[in-house]
Amino acid sequence: MNTIPRLDLSSFVSGNTELKNEFVSQIGTAFEEFGFVCIKNIYIDKNDIDAYYKSIANFFALPIEAKQKYEIEGLAGQRGYTSFGKEHAKGSDAPDLKEFWQMGQTVLDLDVIKEEYPNNVMVSEISDFNDLGLKLYRGFEQTGSQILKAIALYLELEENYFDTHIHNGNSILRAIYYPPISQEPKNAIRAEAHEDINLITLLVGASAEGLQLLTKENEWIDINAPEDYFVINVGDMLQRLANNKLKSTTHRVVNPPIEKWATPRYSIPFFLHPRSEMDLTCLASCVENNELHYTPISAGAYLEERLIEIGLLKK
Repeated sequence: MNTIPRLDLSSFVSGNTELKNEFVSQIGTAFEEFGFVCIKNIYIDKNDIDAYYKSIANFFALPIEAKQKYEIEGLAGQRGYTSFGKEHAKGSDAPDLKEFWQMGQTVLDLDVIKEEYPNNVMVSEISDFNDLGLKLYRGFEQTGSQILKAIALYLELEENYFDTHIHNGNSILRAIYYPPISQEPKNAIRAEAHEDINLITLLVGASAEGLQLLTKENEWIDINAPEDYFVINVGDMLQRLANNKLKSTTHRVVNPPIEKWATPRYSIPFFLHPRSEMDLTCLASCVENNELHYTPISAGAYLEERLIEIGLLKK
């Protein structure tokens, strides 16, 4: 029971009703039991993933002075560079042992929501950095849209329920660098135990082990996706909408054993967020015969609340 379910997204989009229904049932059950699933055949080319990993490694290898010019005051880490030790888990004062880069939505139509989003920060030192990031961002959006269609069906909603909520949504592509560990850390690990804020998170690979989730039995288990599989998990916004029917699971990135301290770690998660005006009031179908666990709030207000809690936004 401690093996994360592995699914094939092509079953959902195959046009075969039986395979589609089976996928919906399997992913829904996985998100109830684990909050995590491994999926293959997403809308991102492996060559682009490999190229972006190389590109972000080149970025994080730049001198600190070069990187800090991309750390923009007032953006709460939502665009550009965030230096080492700035972010911490909710309820923890110990900063995570990481630095990261974030890219947000690029609005290409006449949607007025563009006014809500700061422009993305463009890196000048690395030629393919910006274009590769945008390409992956679009692939993640396309994949996430299909996953949310399956979730909508599992929650007995219209298949396209999430479509308008995520069109030009406030999603974030994050590239994370966990540097080599040079001395015994003081009360900190690479990423302290936490839950994600958004609807769902999609993670493509990671250059070293360390990701773990906390099971219902209160045991930490490793998450190691096989080659060509990608990790997808429920975020707090979706858990809230589903009134705890789907599980936003606590997870962390632990430090490697001492013999591997010199090994850095890179990872590329995509945090799929809806538009800020989306109402996160618990779905009526998930409240029926169940205690109501959350009060109404918009996605934008909830995001602001959580960014304050993790230290990226000042009150």
